[in-house]
Amino acid sequence: MFLRKTFKGVLDTIATAVNKTGILPNTVTILGLAGTIFGAYLLATGKIFWGGLVILVTGPIDALDGTMARLRGEQTEFGAFVDSVTDRYSELFILAGLLFYYVGKQESLNTILVYFAAAGSVLVSYVKARAEGLGFTAKVGLLSRVERYLIIAPALLLNVPHIALWIIAILANFTALQRIFFVRRQAIEQNKVLTYSKKNE
Repeated sequence: MFLRKTFKGVLDTIATAVNKTGILPNTVTILGLAGTIFGAYLLATGKIFWGGLVILVTGPIDALDGTMARLRGEQTEFGAFVDSVTDRYSELFILAGLLFYYVGKQESLNTILVYFAAAGSVLVSYVKARAEGLGFTAKVGLLSRVERYLIIAPALLLNVPHIALWIIAILANFTALQRIFFVRRQAIEQNKVLTYSKKNE
């Protein structure tokens, strides 16, 4: 959210230009996913730098499609849904590429790190979605998707993906726990209010 606000002017300019071509926001979303899949393939084949470069270039598309929809006045719940789903796929494809790479090199520790990084990344999103489905909020924590992207993309370019995996494996799961306890606190407060209301009926 902070980055979107900071670069709003740049995004608006680019999105306006792309809108003039007639390309739809959902098409841009799918193109971004396709680019990420190609980057993940490069990672799987050991071309870490080039895979990281592709991922670095396609990553900002996540912000571009939403900006395009806003400028067109066509923001829809389905569009937001597609955007969220493709975000999850993009992240998991990147980690899958690294998984294939490390399995091929028989690096057990890094393979395990990929698993925990993927688990943490999924749980961060799932906890938020589940919380909102129950009427709570969970927009807290150290490592949202943007922060995870900003960690892994430079690490790939520097050919040190294992460092990013360590950070994500630890902090993404920590973020999921932060959100769980944040929701728990809301539930306790809500229960107190309901109990108080019943006592005063």
